[in-house]
Amino acid sequence: MIEKHRFLSVKRLVRDEIPRTYTQNPNRYGGVGKLEEFYYLNIQDEECSTTTLFYNKENYERIKKMTKDNKKQRFYYDREFLSSPESRAIRVQSEYFGPQQKFAKNNIEDTIVFFGSARFLSREEAKKVVQNAPKNISVQKQKMLDQIYEMSRFYEDARELAYKLTKWSKELSDHTHRYIIASGGGPGIMEASNRGASEAKGLSVGLNITLPFEQSGNKWISEDLNLQFHYFFMRKFWMAYLAKALVVFPGGFGTLDELMEILTLIQTRKMKKTIPIILYGKEFWEKVVNWDYLVEIGTISESDMDLFTICDNVDCALETITTSIKKNTEPGPNF
Repeated sequence: MIEKHRFLSVKRLVRDEIPRTYTQNPNRYGGVGKLEEFYYLNIQDEECSTTTLFYNKENYERIKKMTKDNKKQRFYYDREFLSSPESRAIRVQSEYFGPQQKFAKNNIEDTIVFFGSARFLSREEAKKVVQNAPKNISVQKQKMLDQIYEMSRFYEDARELAYKLTKWSKELSDHTHRYIIASGGGPGIMEASNRGASEAKGLSVGLNITLPFEQSGNKWISEDLNLQFHYFFMRKFWMAYLAKALVVFPGGFGTLDELMEILTLIQTRKMKKTIPIILYGKEFWEKVVNWDYLVEIGTISESDMDLFTICDNVDCALETITTSIKKNTEPGPNF
């Protein structure tokens, strides 16, 4: 006679005849081993948890191997399949549902996103670079050292602004986490913003991308919010989807790309809500983009100039963001 445990679900397993005394107390059996002359197998997976006794060792080995082989054959355990072109849609979906789960788990309603160069150093690190540099160097190299030190002010400003925004958001009376600092997760301005939020004892999001020559996941990101992306477009989606403000510091191609894409979404009304965009560093932004000339030749409208504000200090950026959020922002995603 074959008798099932009263307390455990049993699927797919063949049982031998075993004495009733060994089936009445399932707590006696666990793992894989030998109990007197009886062999038992404890199987745990997402479908069932079962403990099975085998009087015959040959049957025990056969079922153990069959169970292991069946699990291997499932497509969602097959790394080769999941990494194949045929599974691209699954990978893209995972970069939507995975972050969504993380944000929901941490009760995050929306974010304030910082963009900027990955190459800027903190003031302390910049001082060390200058102090450790050889004394007799070319004029060009000396100019580069001066730039490293000068640009470190943007690191410190991003750090201070993120700190103050986090302190401000923590004082809001809301059951959810509002206006959490988020960055691309790397060094430079990204690190500075995550650092400021962390120093204010707030949550800090890192939307990292796997790149061959760049650090990913700075140490100031909250442990459960260090998110890794493979696809640039999914990373861009999450930067825009929850953002209620953008702060764009001086940077290179990546920074310019993110800025222009967000401006285009707002200009074309693909992004439903108006959000404050701060271009930080007046001299940089007026030299890099001739906004007035774009209006003059008709490639953008004069009203498009209202989509952003140029600031040159932390107080200007803080006041512009908080005032705009209090006046305009509603909860929920942007599109």
